[in-house]
Amino acid sequence: MAITSANQLELLQTAEAVAREKMIDPSLVIEAMEESLARAAKSRYGAELDIRVAIDRKTGRARFTRVRTVVADDEVENEKAQLTVAQAKPYLEDPKVGDTIIDEIPPVELGRIAAQSAKQVILQKVREAERDRQYEEFKDRAGTIINGIVKREEYGNVIVDVGRGEGVLRRNEKIGREAYRNGDRIRCYIKDVRREPRGPQIFLSRTAPEFMAELFKMEVPEIYDGIIEIKAVARDPGSRAKIGVISYDSSIDPVGACVGMRGSRVQAVVNELQGEKIDIIPWNEDPATFLVNALQPAEVTKVVIDEDAERIEVVVPDEQLSLAIGRRGQNVRLASQLTGLDIDILTEEEESKRRQAEFEERTKLFVDTLDLDEFFAQLLVSEGFTSLEEVAYVDMDELLVIDGVDDSTAEELQARARDYLEEQNKQALEKARGLGVEDALIDFEGLTPQMLVALGEDGIKTLEDFATCADWELAGGWTTVDGARVKDTGLLEPFDVSLEEAQNMVMTARVKLGWVSIEELEAQAAAERGETDDEDEDEEVEG
Repeated sequence: MAITSANQLELLQTAEAVAREKMIDPSLVIEAMEESLARAAKSRYGAELDIRVAIDRKTGRARFTRVRTVVADDEVENEKAQLTVAQAKPYLEDPKVGDTIIDEIPPVELGRIAAQSAKQVILQKVREAERDRQYEEFKDRAGTIINGIVKREEYGNVIVDVGRGEGVLRRNEKIGREAYRNGDRIRCYIKDVRREPRGPQIFLSRTAPEFMAELFKMEVPEIYDGIIEIKAVARDPGSRAKIGVISYDSSIDPVGACVGMRGSRVQAVVNELQGEKIDIIPWNEDPATFLVNALQPAEVTKVVIDEDAERIEVVVPDEQLSLAIGRRGQNVRLASQLTGLDIDILTEEEESKRRQAEFEERTKLFVDTLDLDEFFAQLLVSEGFTSLEEVAYVDMDELLVIDGVDDSTAEELQARARDYLEEQNKQALEKARGLGVEDALIDFEGLTPQMLVALGEDGIKTLEDFATCADWELAGGWTTVDGARVKDTGLLEPFDVSLEEAQNMVMTARVKLGWVSIEELEAQAAAERGETDDEDEDEEVEG
């Protein structure tokens, strides 16, 4: 095949036809043709030559040129495509590094192999352009619902025709035992759009919580208009779901608006989700109130929140336990996902037994350490005293409110508690020294003798050892492993050291050792405050 006047216009017509079919820019097809012709010319004239082809966009004429570049004397790597300044003087009046010499060369005739190679280049370029177009079209549609037609099924994954592209609905993103046949219409949530070597991958989902939120947005005009907001969604796909909603208009009931007249709105969502039962719950800023709502239909008698551990204890009547937990733990699991808290459910009987055990344990502590009779120790516990430190260092007036306690009795109580604590501290300090804990760490402000023992038993014996600790290693924390929250127990956690206190102690140790200066810490804190302020301002603007 020779590039002659007979087929010059045919190049342009072919480019236009391919561009129309693939819905891409015709210039991309022509660029692919130019590259394929240049490759064919290199196979004829030599692979080391820098040969370029330009196709006239109006006439279709292909112009073949050889390009040589002027480079410094010590940079010549390819003599066929590069010249030194001296070598370029016969061709240019005043050659400089970076100048180019362009010579037109005769067009090539494409043999069978060269033509096949050119075809492959064009097809590859066209495919790349088509993938880029698909990615650009769908990347901004992530997080929305799309309607498509089932094309085929591969290893349990459904390939969906979504118009100008194909989406993948993976097996684990289908609801329950959903089965589809070719040609079925399907509605999915675009979970992600990624650019991958074989083209943009459009990942679809029908199990994502966001899918339910988007369906409600389509069915409930108040959500679409922003009057009602979906604050949280938790799903057990195909079985049951809980959705937390709030209304910013006091005259509109968020639950009623989502349910609709005779349940028409929520029923439309239920039908789309294969009969998934949906509990619509009023959202509340107070975690305890929201949790009580989330555990419906079970009744809750008491809620105890541990904000540091992000855990919550719920007490329910004995007969309500199975209802609160739900079949296979479904109700409490969805409530936990909805609130973002770990939930422990106790019956009133269990909670009463636990409180009694705590009462007896604290009573025994006071009996054994303060040499009190059981009745007097029970009085202390009943008044809310839980530890020896509270008795030793509390304001005396708080002891005087107890029946039968006068000034001398209160003083004696505090003296006994302080003597016992001092003896315990003395023994702990001796144990810490025996473990090899150095004086620099013993004298560090904020660490009690009992804390020093805990550190020494873990091999932390010097101020340098302490300064290398992470705050969570000392105070403990929670991490998520495979979707489950796992507790990291801190060395000083039994002593109620908070994460902030641990961080302050570690940074103080680093300052003492000269690892960091106070000025650097203040600058870092100021920078963090600045970032927080900027985020707050952005939120206000968005609001």
